[in-house]
Amino acid sequence: MDARDPELKKELDATLQTRKELGPEYESELVDSFMEKVEQRFNDTADRHVRRQLAEQQMSAARGVRQPAGSGTTAATGIGVGERFGFVAVSLVLAIPLSAIGAVNEGLPGLLVAWGGIFGVNAVHALGGFAFLRRDRKKSQGDWD
Repeated sequence: MDARDPELKKELDATLQTRKELGPEYESELVDSFMEKVEQRFNDTADRHVRRQLAEQQMSAARGVRQPAGSGTTAATGIGVGERFGFVAVSLVLAIPLSAIGAVNEGLPGLLVAWGGIFGVNAVHALGGFAFLRRDRKKSQGDWD
């Protein structure tokens, strides 16, 4: 944990101290509680980022500034910046409970399997492996490029 979020560091220290006092039988509940706080912090940060991007886009549109061609998508994959950010955000949010489940049930091997799956899904998405989903969505919306 780095020093950029002292409040979260305090929460972790308090959780670890509580675990020492209560013992390992409450570990699962303490981990769940701390992970909820981390998830909420991540969601708050992601929401601020998305709102800032939308505000910047609205300001650009209001000023009549046109974005350069291709600035909203990656040419190689056709994935929009918002779509990429949304996929990564959802992936990271889901990684929290998956990691906890894997680690609690199987220890390090379970954690590694969970993160291997998360990495695999994100790698396929980054390489444009889910293009058929975007194509189907465009057809259903009547959006032909």
